[in-house]
Amino acid sequence: MIKKIIISACLLLSFVSFAQQGTSSPYSFYGIGDVRFKGTVESRSMSGIAVEQDSIHINLENPASYANLKLTSFTVGGTFNSSTLKTSKESAKAQRTTLDYIAVGLPLGKKFGVGFGLIPYSSVGYQIESLAANNGLNNKRFDGSGGLNKVYFGLAYKVKPNLSIGADVQYDFGKIETTSLEFVTDVPVGTRELNTTYLSGVNFNLGAMYQYKINKKLSFFSSATYTIQSKLTSENTRNISTGMLGSGLNFTVLDPGEDIKDKVDVNMPFKLALSAGVGEARKWLIGGKVSYQNSVDQSSIYNAAPNVGYGKSASASLGGYFVPNYSSFSGYFNRVTYRAGLKYERTALIINSQRVNDIGLTLGAGFPISGTFSNINFGMEFGKRGTTSAGLIQENYANFSLGFSLNDKWFERSKFN
Repeated sequence: MIKKIIISACLLLSFVSFAQQGTSSPYSFYGIGDVRFKGTVESRSMSGIAVEQDSIHINLENPASYANLKLTSFTVGGTFNSSTLKTSKESAKAQRTTLDYIAVGLPLGKKFGVGFGLIPYSSVGYQIESLAANNGLNNKRFDGSGGLNKVYFGLAYKVKPNLSIGADVQYDFGKIETTSLEFVTDVPVGTRELNTTYLSGVNFNLGAMYQYKINKKLSFFSSATYTIQSKLTSENTRNISTGMLGSGLNFTVLDPGEDIKDKVDVNMPFKLALSAGVGEARKWLIGGKVSYQNSVDQSSIYNAAPNVGYGKSASASLGGYFVPNYSSFSGYFNRVTYRAGLKYERTALIINSQRVNDIGLTLGAGFPISGTFSNINFGMEFGKRGTTSAGLIQENYANFSLGFSLNDKWFERSKFN
């Protein structure tokens, strides 16, 4: 009964979260939006370190991990974000609550495992105003919403007890809508440019995990993933209309104008990620991760700009966990998993010849549900993205994540009625 209540609550939270914008970053204007972290709260709390062959937790970053599952696992997670946006002269605050993932992992015998789920990949969500008093020209306001989601299915195979491989196929879909209003102060008539983009496509992710026993207690863990370069189909509609501006800049169309449609391909980069770590199972782990992706132009007709480019991206992170006493009967907090990590990302986005970088600190804890293999995971992330130089915006952010990992033998036949 408790499991059913928790799952129902998670699904309700998920549907509510999907109705909200997934980001408040002005950088989400560019490309396909603000690319979100792909992973569970557990790995996010360690800055993306998910290198151990875990038997009860889903690893969303490496499809080879499904072969190591011993129990059916259902996991869902969401994040509350609070950001302070700063320029060289002004600052503003924004908040968002988002769904991060819904996923299921299933063991199939002793060597196979499958996983499937839904992951929001990128988000668009911004509102920027440029008033005549500041720019000496017309008043302008820019709004954006939407994003790209992934539905995936993965299969893994355990080649040897310490080596597993896997792959998943992902169907990408989403809608991005941007609006640009331009008007003169005290003049009730203005113009609106409305751009609507529907994105769709398929891509593939390959993975491998290897574990080596150093001695009776210590083990070496490694992980590798490769996302194959692919293309998205982008169906775009642009409409420029004239209308009346009401209170709150509500726009009533007077002259709708004509829809201008086109269809283009948007490139998705290949990505290679390598991780390694050392530790004692169910006691402690420390590891590192590096990733690299090639340079592709992800702009569309509505957000292409001469001062914006897309370069090669790379990131590095360090993280781990510690459990005081996994089998303790006397103290609950001895069984809690404590996590921490550091990250640095050199993003692909270049504006005014200035690279947009991201640096952060992560903390978290996993709380076991007594009498089960399930747990509740909480994570925090504090960081900075961008800079106030070169006319850019600096984001100081704090993310608070909550995830449920529910694990059991869901499909076991009962021996007694």
